Amino acid sequence: MRHSTFFWFFLPTALAMLLFIAFPIVSVVMQSVFAPHPAVLVEVETCTPLSGCQRETTIDQEATRALREAEPLGRFVGLDIFTDRGHLATSEIKAIWANSSTWNEVFQRLGNLPFYRAMMFTLVFTFIVTPFVILLGLLIALTVNALNARLKGLVIFFSLLPFVITPLIGALVLFWMIDSRGVLGSSIQWIFSDPNLSLKASTGLMWFSLILYGVWHAAPFAFVIFYAGLQTLPKDQIEAAQIDGATRLQQVRYVVVPHLMPLVTFVALIQLMDNFRVFEPIVGFNAAAHAQSLSWFIFNDLGGETRQLSSASASSVLTIIGVAILLSPVLVRTWRDFKGKA
Repeated sequence: MRHSTFFWFFLPTALAMLLFIAFPIVSVVMQSVFAPHPAVLVEVETCTPLSGCQRETTIDQEATRALREAEPLGRFVGLDIFTDRGHLATSEIKAIWANSSTWNEVFQRLGNLPFYRAMMFTLVFTFIVTPFVILLGLLIALTVNALNARLKGLVIFFSLLPFVITPLIGALVLFWMIDSRGVLGSSIQWIFSDPNLSLKASTGLMWFSLILYGVWHAAPFAFVIFYAGLQTLPKDQIEAAQIDGATRLQQVRYVVVPHLMPLVTFVALIQLMDNFRVFEPIVGFNAAAHAQSLSWFIFNDLGGETRQLSSASASSVLTIIGVAILLSPVLVRTWRDFKGKA
């Protein structure tokens, strides 16, 4: 392909990436190092015949509006927002490190800091859901691939239902099911003979429910990818393994899994990014009292009457950095595999 042809072919994509990805990221980074101007306060004296003269502090609306119009980005604060107590909390971390004697005590005190509390749940959710999604998706794909042709369509239909349902709706459905009046909630109370047992009242059980939902919702995506990959598996390799006396498990381990490794890497990349920005389950489960993710942390800053744009921008930048760090090992491995084949 000629360079001019490639340029005009790639130009619309490049413009879209600049408009919808690059420019918003630059805007978020700039907003994260600026804070809104405080209101301009003035002292005024009011005198009345009965109470005499009194001085009070009020907001000078015109001066405040003029200041904010002159510097719409706000006042430059550098990295102060990143290091305050609502984010990295560097001062608090030093105090915790100096005054804690055990790792358990360190983690307990870190849980009292909002950003680290959100980071803990996000990492736990990501590193538990991702491998289980890959494993469950592979198992479903292998099972469906071995079924009779008449049953495959029906099984595929039911396997894809969690992926078809909107994430927020799926979370709400499962949330209602685990309610004490729901199917799962009442069943658990009956199994443990405890009418007061509630999944919503326990932080540990709520985390378990959110993780279970994450695996349930994302497993069909992995199943579709792996099932498509199984259709390209060379039959001669499987036949050769069968002739050599390999068991079903050995065939999967030494023939199927190596063939699907590029797809495993792809699914891992997608799932790491999706799980690191977990948000819908927390809203659907109404679980903010027990679990907060980084995405929910940003949403909370942007909600309400006093929108904390600078705080939300700083959290977004930290989230982007976290995703980059999380994906770097997989991307490095992919690059090495590509260079090796080249």
